[in-house]
Amino acid sequence: MATLMSVNVGLPRNVAWNDRTVYTGAWKHPVTGPRMVRRLNVDGDGQGDLGGHGGENRAVLVYQLDSYRHWAEEFGRDDLVPGMLGENLTVDGLPDDEVCIGDRFAIGDAVFEVTQPRVTCYRAGLRIGEPRMAALLVSHRRPGFYCRVITEGEVEAGQEIVKVGSAPEQVTVAEIDALLYLPGHPRDGLHRALRIPALSPGWRTSLQSLAEQGGAAGNVGLTAAAGSPPPAWAGFRPLSVRAVHDESRLVRSITLADPDGASLPEWLPGQAITLRLPTADGSVIRNYSLSNRAGSGEYRISVKREPHGVASSHLHAHVATGDLVDVAAPRGTFVLAEGDAPVILLSAGVGATPVLSMLHALADARSTRSVWWLHGARNGSEHPFAQESRALLEQLPGSHSRVFFSSPASGDRAGVDYDVHGRLSAEAVGRLDLPNDADAYLCGPATFMAELGAGLMTHGLAPARVHTETFGAATSLAPGIVAAAARRPHGPAGPPGPGPAVQFARSGISAPWGPPSTSLLEFAEACDVPTRWSCRTGVCHNCETPLLSGSVSYDPEPLEPPAEGNVLICCAQPIEPVVVDL
Repeated sequence: MATLMSVNVGLPRNVAWNDRTVYTGAWKHPVTGPRMVRRLNVDGDGQGDLGGHGGENRAVLVYQLDSYRHWAEEFGRDDLVPGMLGENLTVDGLPDDEVCIGDRFAIGDAVFEVTQPRVTCYRAGLRIGEPRMAALLVSHRRPGFYCRVITEGEVEAGQEIVKVGSAPEQVTVAEIDALLYLPGHPRDGLHRALRIPALSPGWRTSLQSLAEQGGAAGNVGLTAAAGSPPPAWAGFRPLSVRAVHDESRLVRSITLADPDGASLPEWLPGQAITLRLPTADGSVIRNYSLSNRAGSGEYRISVKREPHGVASSHLHAHVATGDLVDVAAPRGTFVLAEGDAPVILLSAGVGATPVLSMLHALADARSTRSVWWLHGARNGSEHPFAQESRALLEQLPGSHSRVFFSSPASGDRAGVDYDVHGRLSAEAVGRLDLPNDADAYLCGPATFMAELGAGLMTHGLAPARVHTETFGAATSLAPGIVAAAARRPHGPAGPPGPGPAVQFARSGISAPWGPPSTSLLEFAEACDVPTRWSCRTGVCHNCETPLLSGSVSYDPEPLEPPAEGNVLICCAQPIEPVVVDL
């Protein structure tokens, strides 16, 4: 017989951690007497990070007394008490290797349905003082589980737990946790899990991605960064400049080829290459979308000259036909999806480069899909690829084009050089009656993509169908961390480290590796380089990042390695000079 041993609640609070402040509800304590359990939580309880915890499918967290005994023996501790791992209900019984997703249990007046294992994040380890905890919960097959509340009601410690419904497929909490986080991902297990109606939407999406992966390396259930093919070569290689061509007053195209005349490896439409360019102070690294046809055997980048841009100024002023340029292989997950759905290609200025490659692919395939080409420029002198894009659109029977000039010049012809006098804005897009089942691809300034992306979703596109490309530092993800004043990336404080050089490509920072950092993630944080992470122990893969050159070791070893060409920065240390795409 299973028994409810403790009801634990706690409201979110600020906790000091590693010179930062974490807003978390992980500090939970037992209560006496009955407590009302409602659709979203237990009375008196709350979650600090509603992106990773809480909500209807994660209303109540359950953990087992036997697992506390296991950790007490594992760590040699006698201070582990109910609530210390953030659970609302501490139970005697209901082990993770027996309870199944979709099982229903009655406790007191309430009825619960099991929806998913615990989310792996750093806060469980923060609460009990064990940084490895996120990985240990998975590797020891003791994650605990979340429930939705089927019937609201009062519960109280000491009550019997009665099983009132059995799940279809009989996939246990431990089994489904391993399906997502541990290597292997057997397809029969994935399909069994996906047939369970009670499985939470987030886990369903992750397992569906794994089921559709088709045997590629990397875990696409955890991160989109694992979804692209492995890079065609490691590190940087010299490519020769085959041609240079001005596309507009400010945009210049540079075509790169193999110095020996061989065809360069193909790429996916929308992907980018990375260039390492010499400067007076060493070198700079920049990412540039490929703007030509993916099967052409050459790589074309198209670069806008920025007033204070070191890399763009060098490419415009100093690169000529016959020069050699160091290039890292095509990478990226901003790629044209296959299928029959309509396509919206939406860009501003030089942001046309990746979507132009997609347009080439659609024309090359003689696609019958509905294709919308929406582009904004200042005027004709700043409108790159005008003739090229028109020629491609003419090859597509389902094409629609709207070119917006915000300040047409006197010689720009309405209806010929452009279609609309004005900005390409969310309001303008809302008047176009775009198909709601389209996949939209946006590239341009960050504010432009944010505004237009939100506008497309307002007018009916599902968020999962709106794709954006970013070339600066990516948006950070640091769950629960209280926001502090933003700082520009900089070198680490203190004397230079004794280790190999670490270069953060997007942030323009390079410094020798060294203490007190124990991982590339900590080193990036010491430099205020934007990062994305959650578990900090090699489980969740939120920190998976392209490794442009160099090699690393891992401590701790991740439960599943990243995709080829990527690195898990939360547990990686450089063993030679590295360039990381951050």
